[in-house]
Amino acid sequence: MKKILSAVAAILAINGSTSANEVKIGVMLGFTGPIESLTPPMADAAEFAMQEVTDSKLLLDRYKVSSVRADSTCIDSAVASSAAERLITSDGVKGIMGADCSGVTGAVLQNVALPNGIVMISPSATSPGLSHNNNEDNGLFFRTAPSDTRQGVVMTEVLIEQGVKEVAISYVNNDYGKGLADTFQTAFEKAGGTITLSTAHESGKGDYSAEIGALAAAGGERLVVIGYLDEGGAGIVRAAIDSGAFDTFHFPDGMVGENLEKNFGSEIDGSTGQNPSTDSPGASKLKELVGGAFKTDSPYTPESYDATALILLAMQAAGSIEPSDYKKHIFDVANAPGEEIYPGELAKALGIIKNGGDVNYVGATAVELIGAGESAGNYREFVIENGTITTVKYR
Repeated sequence: MKKILSAVAAILAINGSTSANEVKIGVMLGFTGPIESLTPPMADAAEFAMQEVTDSKLLLDRYKVSSVRADSTCIDSAVASSAAERLITSDGVKGIMGADCSGVTGAVLQNVALPNGIVMISPSATSPGLSHNNNEDNGLFFRTAPSDTRQGVVMTEVLIEQGVKEVAISYVNNDYGKGLADTFQTAFEKAGGTITLSTAHESGKGDYSAEIGALAAAGGERLVVIGYLDEGGAGIVRAAIDSGAFDTFHFPDGMVGENLEKNFGSEIDGSTGQNPSTDSPGASKLKELVGGAFKTDSPYTPESYDATALILLAMQAAGSIEPSDYKKHIFDVANAPGEEIYPGELAKALGIIKNGGDVNYVGATAVELIGAGESAGNYREFVIENGTITTVKYR
């Protein structure tokens, strides 16, 4: 018997299995790569939700929650898939908060999460190609950020309302870039706008003069840059400014963050954009709760808190930490009916569920899941004034 127990213990040690009173959640984000400046507060927010649940001591009456970070790189699907495989087989995670960028998220879902039956909730993968009607995911994939099908419409509304009727598009050559460029072009042309040229750029190049030359020749009142803040998108903007090809831009979510202000400042005054965000009560509650420990208004940071909270509340509703059991409860805890739950109220939610009640998790981003796993979503419209990203309104 002692030999059998020793063998079991050895297997558990090798597999890195979760201890009897611990559940591990993977936090899979691009800690290196083209959005690395955005990911630290996203990870902090996810781990903040885990700590909140751990402190409550209410998760199935015994579980503390711990984080295991993994680098998605945002752009290298092979590396991301390998990292996800390690999360599951070596670290023993029971769910993944992530991934972040659409291409690597789709690869991890198909290559790793589906074969292993692991739930993924992405806070930021927005490609329409990840929607349930396009992707057979066995009910394992959800996201707290809205699909770019909606972002394309919002972009159109912002530009048309400003009287901008003719734009050029430079998009990063991947699932995210192509997907958003296509949905935006469809919506913009339907609204009476003209796309002078829509062309791809590769992320991480040192010279974008050829791309800018073609865009400048096509012309347009504004250049829409669908790319990444820390790599190719920034290179496109710099080349456009330095050549005099464009001096105002429109920026979707992948280009939004502190580095936009740091890199360009007042050079891009008059430029506009939007990113998923909300002025709901939950957003201010999260900011107050965090107290400056990290920036809660950084893109996709509130969505990361919400994604993690949904995994843990669904576990409580299922009475199980196993993905095959709790995946069926994510939609239920995210939507009405039930008592509305905001950041800082995860203990309250766990108690309600334990006592047989229903919760409607509103969270930091006014979470509402539509269909099987899509977020309805809200957007912040902004303008660059005096080198600063300034909120115009929420949509």
